[in-house]
Amino acid sequence: MIGKLEGKMLESILDTIPIEFSVLDENDKVLAWNKHETRIFKRPEAALGRDVKQCHPERSLDKVEKIIGEMKEGIRDKARFWIDLPLSKNGEKEKVMIEYYVIRDKEGNYLGCLEASQNIAEIQKLEGQKRLLE
Repeated sequence: MIGKLEGKMLESILDTIPIEFSVLDENDKVLAWNKHETRIFKRPEAALGRDVKQCHPERSLDKVEKIIGEMKEGIRDKARFWIDLPLSKNGEKEKVMIEYYVIRDKEGNYLGCLEASQNIAEIQKLEGQKRLLE
């Protein structure tokens, strides 16, 4: 990164970006997440410091463990998938994209994993182009 962001500015940026994320350390412990009040996948504050295995539904846990294991082994750097969830006010399902990104230091050592989720229903509706201030 070029430049320096600290404190209130960094925290505000992380809560402003239109993606919710969670961060795991190298031991699969939950370090932090953003957008606490408006998350698609809500977490209790008690999840801080917990093993990621305690934060996912059993039906997806083996897949999460496989992705993280492959990241630790250097086999994969990211994983992307999408699911339909009833997020709209009328209960209609909307598409949610979930991505896992490996976090490595400059020497390539595994530091953890970033899980990013975003409701992409509005993005899917885009057509043509819209230029700045149009």
